[in-house]
Amino acid sequence: MNSESLKIFCMVAEELSITRAATRLGRVPSNITTRIQQLETDLGEQLFIRQGKQMQLSQAGLRFLQYAYRLLALEQEARHVTSLGKEGGQLRIGSMESTAACRLPQPLATYHKQYPETQLCLTTGTTQALIDQIRTEKLDCAFVALPPDLYDLTQFNEIGIQTEKLWQERLVLLLPEQDKAAKAAEDIQTRSLATFAHGCSYRYLAEQWLNIPNQLNWHIQQLNSYHAMVACVSAGSSVALLPEQLLESMSHEKLALATLDVALCHTYLIYRSDYHVPAFAAFKALMLAE
Repeated sequence: MNSESLKIFCMVAEELSITRAATRLGRVPSNITTRIQQLETDLGEQLFIRQGKQMQLSQAGLRFLQYAYRLLALEQEARHVTSLGKEGGQLRIGSMESTAACRLPQPLATYHKQYPETQLCLTTGTTQALIDQIRTEKLDCAFVALPPDLYDLTQFNEIGIQTEKLWQERLVLLLPEQDKAAKAAEDIQTRSLATFAHGCSYRYLAEQWLNIPNQLNWHIQQLNSYHAMVACVSAGSSVALLPEQLLESMSHEKLALATLDVALCHTYLIYRSDYHVPAFAAFKALMLAE
């Protein structure tokens, strides 16, 4: 077992396809197959269940995957620490979609200018998905929203995750034309919320403010981008919750659309409590100075 075998295994586990994994890794499929077979022989366990051209992780594969990610992360961390940051390595950053769009471009550009040898890899997702990826060491740090009635910050400390409060977002509900006169949640006639998947903190806040859990006539339109949400509101089919700063950056798309203030919500930088590589220390210092 070596790091190259672990990288190949993780890629196949993500793609569940030898061919697609080979394409992403720039290798021939036969080489990928051989390395997986060698790893299975080494571990004495079948890592994948193969049914024709389809494959899925076995129970042993599922268990091993978490350790594979952790071993690869530990190798990167060891290289960073041993070289005192001289070897740039990679910093894997997770972020909510709105934070990536509005808050991160400038600090990421500043960091890249100061530390050009460090490769920054940005992944977007819901708050819960990002927390899970921090726990399994797929990400080194992440920007998330942690509403106090949904997340207990003391529990993060208990599972080895550090939290740093960064900035506060004003969240507004974007209203379609027919609801532009609404002054409160009960005035809204539209019964569709355009939002992200479960695990999104802003979705949770919107559902609570609109009292959706206690009403059967609401429809959730699950989308993957704020631009699509704004389009749905413009079409008169939905309402949508988003940070006011993001909406202002999309001003050309919000013409004639009214808003209602819903909540203030802090964004946090989260990371493993034992993660102290030089590249991240410099990144954290930059973000806390913002």
